[in-house]
Amino acid sequence: MTIKACFYVLNNVSGPDATVPAHFDLAAHIALAQFRQGERVFVYIDDLAAAHQFDEYLWQFEADSFVPHNLQGEGPKGGAPVEIGVTPPVGRRTVLINLSNTLPDYIRRFNHVYDFVPVEDSLKQAARERFKFLRSLGATLTTEDISK
Repeated sequence: MTIKACFYVLNNVSGPDATVPAHFDLAAHIALAQFRQGERVFVYIDDLAAAHQFDEYLWQFEADSFVPHNLQGEGPKGGAPVEIGVTPPVGRRTVLINLSNTLPDYIRRFNHVYDFVPVEDSLKQAARERFKFLRSLGATLTTEDISK
């Protein structure tokens, strides 16, 4: 199966309340939309501190838009519909939201990948490398410019 990947080109460094990065805010919206469509989502992130930050953001995210989620190793057996972690997920997940500077080695497990192109030049270059890697895998790639 061909991976479908969408890269969101961001225009802001921070989200609406300036306490979280812009890509965390957009990732929360994507996680909510995917959950509502019945998908099982894995949020891949660089380190545990960032994982905890994203976890906390989901708890505070829009009061009428709860996203059932957990950090790896927490929650119900098999995990919540949205799992946040730094190592491979246990069980089948169809959607990857990549909040890391790299792609996981197990990228082929996912049908859909959502990734972000931040404003900062060094992070933009890392996003270009991820885009090239996915293209080399034969992924169907799209980009979306996010203007706020």
